[in-house]
Amino acid sequence: MILPAIAAGFGAALVVIPANPFSVQAQDAAPEVVQSPASPAAEAPPPDPAAELSAKRDQTRAELETLSKSISLSSDKVNDLQRSIASLEKSTQSVRQALIDSAARRKGLEKQILESEKKLADLGVKEDGIRRSLHERRGLLAEVLAALQRMGRNPPPALLVTPDDALASVRSAILLGAVVPGIRKETDKLAADLASLAALQTASAAEKASLTATMTDNIEEERRMDLLLAENDKLSRSNAAELEAEKKRSEELAGKATSLESLVASMESEIASVREAAAAARQAEENRRLLTDEQRAQAKALAESGVPDKNRIAPAYPFGELKAKLELPVAGDILRQFGDADGTGHEAMGMTVATNPETVVTAPADGLVVFAGAFRSYGQMIILDTGDGYHLVLSGMDTINTRQGKFVFSGEPLAVMGAKRVASATALALETDRPTLYIEFRKDGKPVDSRPWWTAKDTGKARNDS
Repeated sequence: MILPAIAAGFGAALVVIPANPFSVQAQDAAPEVVQSPASPAAEAPPPDPAAELSAKRDQTRAELETLSKSISLSSDKVNDLQRSIASLEKSTQSVRQALIDSAARRKGLEKQILESEKKLADLGVKEDGIRRSLHERRGLLAEVLAALQRMGRNPPPALLVTPDDALASVRSAILLGAVVPGIRKETDKLAADLASLAALQTASAAEKASLTATMTDNIEEERRMDLLLAENDKLSRSNAAELEAEKKRSEELAGKATSLESLVASMESEIASVREAAAAARQAEENRRLLTDEQRAQAKALAESGVPDKNRIAPAYPFGELKAKLELPVAGDILRQFGDADGTGHEAMGMTVATNPETVVTAPADGLVVFAGAFRSYGQMIILDTGDGYHLVLSGMDTINTRQGKFVFSGEPLAVMGAKRVASATALALETDRPTLYIEFRKDGKPVDSRPWWTAKDTGKARNDS
């Protein structure tokens, strides 16, 4: 009998719904239409976090590509670059060292861009999650905000100010005691969500500003490298007619070759520059074997310090001793490792790395360029003879900046990736349209796993990146 009396004392001013204490309607409040929550059976399945992150990365990557096209260097910056190249000592050694340094800076910037891309995608997923949560709770939040608004319009009477309205004060106390804790909980949650959303938006804006600066630096470094490559080409250019004849002959040999082994054999026997450079490299390698133990120790110390002779014409150190010392030729994400399924029912003979458009490709180790050009389904391909019976195969590039018969140093730029993935047998069943570089190590003509040679920071589990 007490409860009905209290309800009657409220003047039928409110209706309490146990399932939702916020559905409180006063007599003076306009009727509200609140969307009832959907039944559990009708709820959509929760989004897949991995798929959501992947989709957000694709969206972020597309936005960054559009941004990169809008960035350009000022004429003053271009003039500064040209003056810095002009001030270089015009020697093959200094220019090639400048190229290696430029490639290292460019790869570092490309790694920063990839990291920023991942951060922006992660921030975007979190921001979308908060927005989705707010959207799903819009009915409940509308009730909370309406209740707060009604309480602001009709505050409870103060007993000390109007002692004659004691009954109304009791009614208000009972009402507030029932609903205020729930309202406060939802209000605090709403405030926390809005604060988190604002913090994420601030972090995204800061990351985008930092990324824009990094992309500008990368474009500047790309222009510097172009100027250095042109200068290096002037210093190392042989007779143009001879180079053109060798290029045509190598294309003929590539068309006739049926395998990488036959291609390498034909290049080393029929292309003069490759044959002469290979003979010089073998002689240098033989001389290295004749070194005393003390001289070998000095060579090993040089290998550890990373400052070998820049005038060498053969690998400075045995390739087998460089395990865990090589850096990947590109900044990117490993999609497939040696031994993984290649999508054709066979095991992959090499690793595949997805990169951003126009990423620079560098030499993983010292080596003689045995082949540089298009070869069958591999597309644009470079083969390096790194000594000790090892050959390194790189394919999937768009533009090659080296030539066969040339000895290149570790870290020297060799090529540039394209804008999209090159369709080839080495990139089948990859769920990505990003440019992909295929890397294969061969020992005495047989593919071997390259993972032992990469530094710890470059090794990682292959993953699909759609």
